[in-house]
Amino acid sequence: MATAADETCKPDEKVALITKNLKEVLGADRIKGIVSERPLKIYWGTATTGKLHVAYFVPMTKIADFLHAGCEVTVLLADLHAYLDNLKAPWDLLQYRVRYYEEIVKGMLESIAVPLEKLKFVRGTDYQLSREYILDVYKLSTVETEHDAKKAGSEVVKQVQHPLLSGLLYPGLQ
Repeated sequence: MATAADETCKPDEKVALITKNLKEVLGADRIKGIVSERPLKIYWGTATTGKLHVAYFVPMTKIADFLHAGCEVTVLLADLHAYLDNLKAPWDLLQYRVRYYEEIVKGMLESIAVPLEKLKFVRGTDYQLSREYILDVYKLSTVETEHDAKKAGSEVVKQVQHPLLSGLLYPGLQ
């Protein structure tokens, strides 16, 4: 199995891997400063709405670059989002979808010789159902307009003739 590059790569090499094939990079000097001191922390999220397919190799190749550069990568498996998006994942299947996604993502990365030591998975409902998180959602709802929620939701939630209220909640959870 491949190993993380943080022991062998110089900061410039890490930054080159981290920024490879990105259209725009903001704060490259800050990134270099961070990787000189510690692993960069990366977050990527995906809603567990259906079967994974070959197009997922696009983000996987970027995640591979991050892991090869020694970054700590957290993958959010957004099960609550999948449920709220017109029930693309029924409540009783959420835990199975999360396990499926985790295994497939790991398998995809292993198939392209990526080290997994610094990869971790977080299930959305593990924190999105907490008292503190729900309180934050309620606080957000006091400053977010219906118009803004609809507009933000239209980017990610399946559009239907009679949208559910859950589509308005979805953007605020991100």
